[in-house]
Amino acid sequence: MSLCLGIETSCDETAAAVVKDGRTILSSVVASSAELHKVYGGVVPEIASRRHIELILPVVDQALDEAGVSLDDVSLIAATQGPGLVGSLLVGLMFAKGLALAKHIPFIGVNHIEGHIYANFLAHGDLEPPAVCLTVSGGHTELLYIEEFGAYRRLGRTRDDAAGECLDKVGRMLGLPYPAGPEIDRLALEGDPRAYPLPRGLAGEQSFDFSFSGLKTAALQEINRARQRGEEVSLADFAASLMAAVVDVLVDRTIQAALETGVRRVLLSGGVAASRVLRRRMEDACSRHGFSLYVPPISLCTDNAAMIASAGYFRSLKGERSPLSLNAAPGLRL
Repeated sequence: MSLCLGIETSCDETAAAVVKDGRTILSSVVASSAELHKVYGGVVPEIASRRHIELILPVVDQALDEAGVSLDDVSLIAATQGPGLVGSLLVGLMFAKGLALAKHIPFIGVNHIEGHIYANFLAHGDLEPPAVCLTVSGGHTELLYIEEFGAYRRLGRTRDDAAGECLDKVGRMLGLPYPAGPEIDRLALEGDPRAYPLPRGLAGEQSFDFSFSGLKTAALQEINRARQRGEEVSLADFAASLMAAVVDVLVDRTIQAALETGVRRVLLSGGVAASRVLRRRMEDACSRHGFSLYVPPISLCTDNAAMIASAGYFRSLKGERSPLSLNAAPGLRL
């Protein structure tokens, strides 16, 4: 039995988890500082890093207690190296390296995007590569071909804004509280997706890339035109139209990627994978093409340390280790 202690501090969640053999979660603790950032309408890096310093020790202690283990039982420590906010990353990474040095435990740095992928391997015990995975969140939108554990080929990525970033920024224009993405998803279920004419990014282009900056601009213009005419913007209809514009592109490119690579498994990961609109549309599309869709539970879609522990474990099986000189990499790519 191999126990991995995972630590995740890439943004505003301070998280720690203990995972057995890369597949079984013994504990997963997440402390969010979202309430502190709400008044600013987004994450303030300095506030986030200071909050991590306050929370990291009690969160790790709680994860070990809930798993019923001590550091002496841990055989690997995995921590997020990047991408993310550099100050936040440094707190978790340095804490993890300190534990590894003090207790002589092997250490490995993990790519945050890779961690999101492994949320699916935690949730579905029989899942194996190859697969196509759409990772979509507030900071990332990437389409990957997973040939085997730890081996990826990027098929496409956003050229500008991430999908979740677009939803949050348009939500702010509509006066929705931060983070706006979940509220837009909820409202979209009640609205008419054809009510507002919003563009599909890179429509007609033979590419697996994404673009959401144009959609964000078009949404702002549509809102301003309505207000200039003295019209009230229907939040439900606008949310439904916005979600349709985002989801149409995400689903279309993912299905095309699965057809091109010849895989039968499609994975969703990242915070936006919690969207009920995206889940339903992707499930319908996969069903029509005979693909199996794998999606993590909501608790594993958002940032957590269990996914970092799982990714670290599977990398360790290939003999990988990270030096204690490893530094945070806020722009790290997979």
